Amino acid sequence: MKILFYSIHEFEKKFVNEAFKGVEITLIEDRLTLKTVDLSKGYEGIAVFSSDVLDKKVLEALYKYGIKYISTRSVGYDHIDVESAEKLNIKVANVPEYSPYSVAEFTVAMLLSVNRKLIKANNLFKSRDFRLDSLVGFDVNGKTIGIIGCGKIGSVFANIMLAFGTQVLIYDLEINEKLNSNKNVKYVDLDFLYENSDIISISIPLNTHTKYLINKHSIAKMKRKPIILNTARGGVVNTNDLIEALKSGQISAAALDVFEREKGMYFHDFTNKEIKDDEFNTLNSLENVYLTSHQAFLTNEALSGIANTTALNFESWRDKGFCQNELSS
Repeated sequence: MKILFYSIHEFEKKFVNEAFKGVEITLIEDRLTLKTVDLSKGYEGIAVFSSDVLDKKVLEALYKYGIKYISTRSVGYDHIDVESAEKLNIKVANVPEYSPYSVAEFTVAMLLSVNRKLIKANNLFKSRDFRLDSLVGFDVNGKTIGIIGCGKIGSVFANIMLAFGTQVLIYDLEINEKLNSNKNVKYVDLDFLYENSDIISISIPLNTHTKYLINKHSIAKMKRKPIILNTARGGVVNTNDLIEALKSGQISAAALDVFEREKGMYFHDFTNKEIKDDEFNTLNSLENVYLTSHQAFLTNEALSGIANTTALNFESWRDKGFCQNELSS
């Protein structure tokens, strides 16, 4: 099986090459769009990334060029029209899990960075301004953490937060019995979580049910003016509503590893390029906002797991005709 990798990045090449030894692969930096779909000619499968576009038109073109298998190097698959792929008999798979510690630990790092103002502190220090007046934070110990979506990543994050000495509120359709047995954990509805959380962490997939879950109406229910942490997908948060809440003080701060219009921007060098997105530029200008460019997953362990599972997906299709990680609409 010949496989084309779209949107390949330098940080993953080593892991992909190790996982696909003995397999004919081609690695290209181009994002998959309608303009680059013709590069898939002559391949049976493609490996894509969250920044690629796989809508109905792109999938129809992939089908025309003979693509039978698509594996995305991510847990989330909101960038793929799975229903259209099914109709075209193109098989699609994801990486349902890799190191959950990578994202959970990064979420903790973002919380501590925005709360204790570490970036500002370091910038002041480098300019030899050693005053502390603008750097006051709070103890995480004793606070209430709200976790929206408590799968593998959310569960790891919950356990880390429990070790800090917090109370944890969880909203999830499935109950983790081990967590639920902890006296400091409570499964609640969203309204209760909004009203009682000092910190709210988002770790749910983006779909029609979760699009703009955080909006002006849900924000209005947040009584404790929380810190918002988002290491899931940018589209779960209405950016304009978040900006208004950050400016008014209804939300005290936000740490965001994702942005709803990050495609084509994140993972690329924009050092000397203008970014024509008013909401992004406003977020980036706010002192109570901490932004990173979708790097929460970026550890050696996670990258190895992603590459190995992607290789296993294609191997299963080749040898068995099916893959346990196949997606359906």
